[in-house]
Amino acid sequence: MKETTITTTRKIQILVDSPDKDFIKDAYKTLSRWQAICQRSANYLFTHQFIQHQLKDMVYLREDIQLKLADWTTDPQGMLTTSRQNSTYRFLSSQFKGLIPMHILNALNHTLVSTYSQKAGAYQRGEESISNYKHDIPIPFLAENVRRLTYIKERNEYSFQLFSIPFRTYLGHDQVDKRRLMQQWLEGTVKFCGSSLRLAKRKLYLLATFEQKKERPVLSDEIIAEASLSLDYPVVLTIGKAVFKVGNKEEFLYRRMAIQAARQRALSAASFCRGGKGKKRKFQGTAKFKDIEREFVRTKLHTYSKKVIDLCLAHNAATLILVNQTEKEEQAKNNTFVLRNWGYGGLKEKLAYKAARAGITIITE
Repeated sequence: MKETTITTTRKIQILVDSPDKDFIKDAYKTLSRWQAICQRSANYLFTHQFIQHQLKDMVYLREDIQLKLADWTTDPQGMLTTSRQNSTYRFLSSQFKGLIPMHILNALNHTLVSTYSQKAGAYQRGEESISNYKHDIPIPFLAENVRRLTYIKERNEYSFQLFSIPFRTYLGHDQVDKRRLMQQWLEGTVKFCGSSLRLAKRKLYLLATFEQKKERPVLSDEIIAEASLSLDYPVVLTIGKAVFKVGNKEEFLYRRMAIQAARQRALSAASFCRGGKGKKRKFQGTAKFKDIEREFVRTKLHTYSKKVIDLCLAHNAATLILVNQTEKEEQAKNNTFVLRNWGYGGLKEKLAYKAARAGITIITE
């Protein structure tokens, strides 16, 4: 049976809702401390899960040792005193209880154990190394941890409490659907799921996850759209006799290369900058280019993919075919310029996500 719901995640900027500057400062210190604990916990968790999973391959252990990873109270052959998922939770609890809300560790444990299980086969075969989590790891929490969601009419924003810390949203001139989703969450027409907080560049973001019903537009199986991905035009869409060119080389490729050139000029000039404070001061002029290219590409790919899906819906096309895409990806592997400047994977991923939400079937030739 086809799924009738879809999960959507939105990045919403939030602020600590208090006029007291000392309270806001203490709140950010608390969140920073929790984030550091989450980083340590995540790395602990993956290490323990990996060791448990690899025990049966440690041929240098005694043969009479029971190596079955199961709770010995339910399985006589088991070597654990609890389930595998609960084993890491108990370890994290012993290390950090009282330093962080246990609901955070519970959510972190549940999410990462599921993530590890999905990649366990690749770890077992040595095809991938276990994940190493950095300091900017999101702080996960459960849906029931959010309380007192309220609409602030004067600001046209929303406020809520999370672990006794008051927050309010900063949606600004929302051009997506964040405000609509927040209102539907308040009204109870969409389900708010376990989400997370992220501290980045002195700003705080709510990575809100919503579960909502799939949109069911009236589409015709007889109408097929064909899309061709290329550098000259990011997407050329053909629906019947109509041809649509989404984006162009000037606004995407040339702009991206301009950003790369600007960064290279800044790096070349850095050798003439005044030092005295180490590398950070010398490369201060290049810091702004750290994420600018990635964010530019991400924004453009979202724009292009939305435009393509909107055109398919406007023409009631139930199927979208990516023409000769497999061949193009193979050719791109041998072309450094194309591989560096045009990521087929990112656009395909965003097209697949938006198409699934709209009920459109994607076929890759």
